[in-house]
Parts: sequence; structure tokens; C-alpha cells
Amino acid sequence: MSKVKTYSELIRLVTFEERLEYLREYGTIGEDIFGFKRFLNQSFYRTKEWQDVRRYVILRDNGLDLGIGPVSPTEKLYIHHLKPLTPSDLETKSDYLINPEYLITTTFRTHNIIHYGVAKKELPPVTTERLQNDTCPWK
Repeated sequence: MSKVKTYSELIRLVTFEERLEYLREYGTIGEDIFGFKRFLNQSFYRTKEWQDVRRYVILRDNGLDLGIGPVSPTEKLYIHHLKPLTPSDLETKSDYLINPEYLITTTFRTHNIIHYGVAKKELPPVTTERLQNDTCPWK
């Protein structure tokens, strides 16, 4: 069994590419994890408990992709579970569900890269260094 990834380990990685490689799972598109129990995770994502932790994680990560990368003002933010959830996690209300130590902000594109892989040329561009009083969120 592989070691569970954590936010504390992730933030030690300096570059977006290092963080992405740490998180990669190399899954298969269309791979069925929840099967007929998909209603479990869909119901969970509508709870106040999830909405509260989602808001917290986005603020903690400054609304940045993997807490470091650029995000277009039109991109929707997702919260990625560092340990892939299983129906058992939802049924037992596992700590992995809402503990921020196992969550990170991503974009849809990055989330798909983590799960399914993609060519290096399709990675988001490296962000420029932010300066004090720099209020332009899409630099």
C-alpha cells in the first residue's frame, strides 16, 4: 500500500511541476471507483460541511492552482483529495473527507493531469513572481 500524501509534504515542494509530479496518480479515464455508489460522493459535495472546508482550503491556498500556480479569472476551482476517496471513506466519514491536511486547490485541467496524465507541453505556464502590492490576480 502506498503512503498517503499530505499537504504538509506537498508545500515543501517549491515548483508547480514538483507538486504536480508528487500528486500524479496515472489513472485511466473512465475508471469506475464508485460504481452504483456514486450518489454518495455527489451528496457529500452538497453538504455545508464540505462547502465550509472547500472555502477554507481555497483561502489557505490563496486561490492558486496547487497553492502556487496561475489561475485564470474564468477558471473554476476544485478541491483535490490527496488520497483518492472510496465509498468506504464516505460511509465511515473518514478523516480524509474534510481534513485540510489531505486537500489542495486545483483547476479542472490540473485535476485531470493528476488523475489521468497529459503531455508536458500542456502544463500550465510557470507563474511570475508576485510582488508586494501586486493586485493583478492573473499574472
